[in-house]
Amino acid sequence: MKTLKFRNTNEMPAFGLGTWKSAEGEVYNAVKTAIKAGYRHIDCAAAYGNESEVGKALKEVINEGIVTREELWITSKVWCNMHAKADVIEALNKTLSDLQLEYLDLYLIHWPIAQKKEVPFVSKVEDFIALDELPNEVTWEAMEEAVELGLTKHIGVSNFGPKALKQLIASAKIKPEMNQIEAHPYFQQNDMIALCNEYGIHVTAYAPLGSGDRAAKFKKDDEPVLLQDPVILEIAKSKNVGAGQVLISWALHRGTSVIPKSVNPGRIVQNFEAQAVELSEDDMAKIEALDKNYRFLTGEHWVYEGSPYTLESIWA
Repeated sequence: MKTLKFRNTNEMPAFGLGTWKSAEGEVYNAVKTAIKAGYRHIDCAAAYGNESEVGKALKEVINEGIVTREELWITSKVWCNMHAKADVIEALNKTLSDLQLEYLDLYLIHWPIAQKKEVPFVSKVEDFIALDELPNEVTWEAMEEAVELGLTKHIGVSNFGPKALKQLIASAKIKPEMNQIEAHPYFQQNDMIALCNEYGIHVTAYAPLGSGDRAAKFKKDDEPVLLQDPVILEIAKSKNVGAGQVLISWALHRGTSVIPKSVNPGRIVQNFEAQAVELSEDDMAKIEALDKNYRFLTGEHWVYEGSPYTLESIWA
């Protein structure tokens, strides 16, 4: 199993299980199946609404002796309505309670966007808090405090563009160690990954298979289907593996972490086996040529007329 080494020499399994969109009643079995299959990295978030069910599965596999807590790498994220300095630790303690853990391995700022605490998900411009009122740097100070308190071993960000990332690094006492971003052959993020490498920041790729099961409100009618790309299918056929396995292997070959989501037991095992799929330099070159600079998760759900946030400001 490939790992990514952190500054204190801790190692994170590069391959993990994503839990976004894993429905209530399904994610418990998915997590148990995954850990029994050999997964050791589980990616979570308060906003996914399923951490208590994930926690039930984690407690059971630990109590059953299938795995120890120390063998697991558990990531979670603070949601946008808990960005105030006084709220971050509260949010993290709630996550720890739900996951039935004493600490996280990695805690991320989910988005570089702030909203009012009483608003779980924005629906109008008044729900936002502008960054000049509540900067990411203030949220980061509380993330650093979480490390000092032993509530998480590492901290990082998610969905941060170059500008937001550089601003955070400039004032941080503890530099971010992860940026979790959308990355796949249609949106390869080479410049962003190079920037993260320059600062010693690891990258986790989400939506590695194209996130075809996400809600309709996040999709476009004419969007391409990554799992049906002829080049990916050709490479998969030549190796007698699935298209999804090629996509997972590609993400690992380029040095990123990757967290495909599934609740299907057979697919969970198949995804795990993708770690053994070898891609040649020719395979990698063919996939590299597929880049369309195409985001599946555009961030448009954050854009309201009069909002302090625009797509340009989010991804700048």
